[in-house]
Amino acid sequence: MITERIIGNKSEQSFSKSAATEKPVRSVVKAVSWRIVGTLDTLLVSWFATGDLNTASSIASIDFVTKMILYFFHERIWNAVKWGKK
Repeated sequence: MITERIIGNKSEQSFSKSAATEKPVRSVVKAVSWRIVGTLDTLLVSWFATGDLNTASSIASIDFVTKMILYFFHERIWNAVKWGKK
């Protein structure tokens, strides 16, 4: 059941309603922010493994783009799945 609480003149939507109505742009922003964190990790691990910052930067750049695209589609698919939503 979707619930709302009235607070003054504002309406606060429950989590279940907001999760069910997530827009694609939100998935893009989440993908970018997560990829920044993930890419920094990949950069550091690659640098440690190769000992070369240029190689590590190349690996991290490719990783950033490919995983962001995969994450976007992963999010959109899960947003369409009704399992676990009310």
